[in-house]
Amino acid sequence: MADVYVYCFTGWDVSKDVSTRSRRRATLETIKQIGDPIMESQIVVDEAELDTNGFFHGDVANDADPAKGVKSEINSLNLRAASRDSEVRNLDKADSGAHKYMLQLESRELRKQAQRLQKQCDSDTGEFAQFGGSPTTG
Repeated sequence: MADVYVYCFTGWDVSKDVSTRSRRRATLETIKQIGDPIMESQIVVDEAELDTNGFFHGDVANDADPAKGVKSEINSLNLRAASRDSEVRNLDKADSGAHKYMLQLESRELRKQAQRLQKQCDSDTGEFAQFGGSPTTG
């Protein structure tokens, strides 16, 4: 699997004749067909988090419930790490050791990011709820 960028976007609501912001994120390729991307909303997700039409399965960051967005980000980081681990396992012995090392390094860094974010959420008594579970399980 690969990392992909997804964006919130605006589209045209024909029934109301107004531009509206989508409640979902999608790839640029998908958005081109239905609206305009909001470039500053870009996030990186794993390809496995997209449906067949290029829409992201996770939650759009929601100001009313920021914990949902953070939980989605933690899950995405762990899924991206697992994707790299899987790619390492599927490399044959003839593949470059440097490539394998880089994938393992990326996986560790993604898991560290998820763990830091999880710890921050766990220690924050304000906005974010404790999510429970291990941040290293996908």
